[in-house]
Amino acid sequence: MLRIRHEVNGGPEALFAEEADTPAAGAGELLVRVEAIGVTLPTVRKVREGSEPVPFGGEVAGTVVVIGPGVTGFRAGERVTGLCFTDAYAEYAVLPTTMTSRIPADASAVEAVALVRSGLVACGAYESARVEPGESVLVTAAASAVGTLALQYAKTGGAKRVVAAVSSADKAGFVRGLGADEVVLYGDADWNGPYDVILDGAGGDLLGPAVRALATGGRLVAFSSGGGTVEAYELLVRGASVIGFQIRAIATGKPELYERWLRELWQLRAAGTLRTVVHEEIPLAEAAHALIEQRRNLGKVVLVP
Repeated sequence: MLRIRHEVNGGPEALFAEEADTPAAGAGELLVRVEAIGVTLPTVRKVREGSEPVPFGGEVAGTVVVIGPGVTGFRAGERVTGLCFTDAYAEYAVLPTTMTSRIPADASAVEAVALVRSGLVACGAYESARVEPGESVLVTAAASAVGTLALQYAKTGGAKRVVAAVSSADKAGFVRGLGADEVVLYGDADWNGPYDVILDGAGGDLLGPAVRALATGGRLVAFSSGGGTVEAYELLVRGASVIGFQIRAIATGKPELYERWLRELWQLRAAGTLRTVVHEEIPLAEAAHALIEQRRNLGKVVLVP
């Protein structure tokens, strides 16, 4: 099968295609013939920052071809989507059943990888913030795959003011089209705050300004892989809080909640309340991270075998 690997010292030019053996499904796993692969920022960061080659992880959608030992509830021929933690950039991938779900008959594989993981993170971050009707919400990295869905959650969830924070002014029209009432740039003073809630998908050096943009009693939900440092004093003077969110912890620790969010995602999609945005479909053999490295993507970047 075709598989994408990378060399050390990161960057888009470090990706290369190779032939590899088809993996085997182990206990609690499914072997899937891949139809679409979602490119995620954490994976891009692994390539850029890693000191040695690591397998590409990511969202995968396709058709089940082999059921691993001990697996119940799935069968060969079903279309599924889930997270692959080893070699997702390939024609065949192994998915743990704990992070895998079925795709509705009327949805494509590309739509599934654009909706499920990003939507679960957006939904979970929004619920973690406990947004009250009439509150203001700022979404950072608002043009990203998660950000586009977080904006829609905030807009339809009762927030009075929904603001998108982006890296460049040329993204303003795009995020307004997804429901943002206002748009701020990361370089703007105080980000036009304060805000009751900030859903932060950026992290890193932007985490400090985000905390300073919180209102008294505000909540910031951090779900980015970008890290960052929070000064306790900034929280103290605002009586504010920072909440960390990770979807894998929910899938493994609270499976009932994970399943509820999954059902709600597809219901919202069917009702037209949530819509996915795919920036580009890239052939697997031409896999590249340039769009995300340069923060040029508007929505999801998808690889297609």
